[in-house]
Amino acid sequence: MNRTCLYKGRGAVSNPDSRYNATHHEPIDGISENWDSKSAPRTEVSLETPRTIISRNRSPDLPFDQSLNPYRGCEHGCIYCYARPTHAYLNLSPGLDFETKLTAKPEAAKLLRSELQAPGYRCSPIALGSNTDPYQPIERRYRITRQILEVLCEFNHPLTITTKSSLVERDLDILAPMAQKGLVQVYISLTTLQPELARTLEPRATAPHRRLETIANLREARVPVGVLVAPVIPVLTEAELESILKAASAAGAQTAGYVLLRLPQEVALLFEEWLNTHFPHQAKHVLSRIRAVRKGEWDDPRFGYRMRGEGVFADLIGQRFRLAARRLKLDQPLPPLEVERFRSHPQQLELF
Repeated sequence: MNRTCLYKGRGAVSNPDSRYNATHHEPIDGISENWDSKSAPRTEVSLETPRTIISRNRSPDLPFDQSLNPYRGCEHGCIYCYARPTHAYLNLSPGLDFETKLTAKPEAAKLLRSELQAPGYRCSPIALGSNTDPYQPIERRYRITRQILEVLCEFNHPLTITTKSSLVERDLDILAPMAQKGLVQVYISLTTLQPELARTLEPRATAPHRRLETIANLREARVPVGVLVAPVIPVLTEAELESILKAASAAGAQTAGYVLLRLPQEVALLFEEWLNTHFPHQAKHVLSRIRAVRKGEWDDPRFGYRMRGEGVFADLIGQRFRLAARRLKLDQPLPPLEVERFRSHPQQLELF
């Protein structure tokens, strides 16, 4: 394990080796040789041109079968992020590397256009934000998500967006007209309403009060919007479940969902380090409860259980959510997205 350090605006407190590295570092006198504690890690962005841009899945736990990720890694730095282990595929650490060594896909819109025009393409909603946040801070510079929206709008292609960022408001000029056609839904993710907790839990994500304002602004623009309480962290944030739903409903959210914390692969170690650093007196209680809803493990990858957990504590959280959502009229899904409007060659059709 590498020595832990605290850096303002960063979530992870260590930078453990990728599980695929050929060599692994061991600390000497508490200091790891691959750890530079003298300077705070700065954000580095490399460029990638993948062969395809649309990812497909068959998971029954997910409400979509197509997704698109403009970036690898996420500068928001959420310590609980289930996507952290994917950085190991790049031979980078799921720790600080995940939030500081990012990859952008500047050709994403071009690739998307090509795939939408491919013979035999079957239209179904594309999810933005299924892995890393499409509106993380570097989107202000690279604007890849906006370019993707421009293509989807041109093709009348439906999509969903999940984000923790108020930057989504920048694109209301695209999203509002798409909403009028039934082509878009936006879900704002909220973990806590406590600003101090949010600053350590998800350090570069938009503040909770500002996310509530974003819900209100989306609703005012008539963009269908829901709240996703994700993740619900046993002991640490679970008491806020009802208050988050109440605040989101007051802001204008039309539906709600939740995900119980899961800690796959390296995320378990990173989250435990974070807990012991920031909440040492609660750490044992939090970790014990996490194991209680995961059959004694950190994670349960089984379909039907990985998002909700099981056991008495998981059942209680589920029951509380259902009762609160029903009371606040957040228990109905948003209207289904339109797929019949899709046109694979929009410019050609405009000639007739």
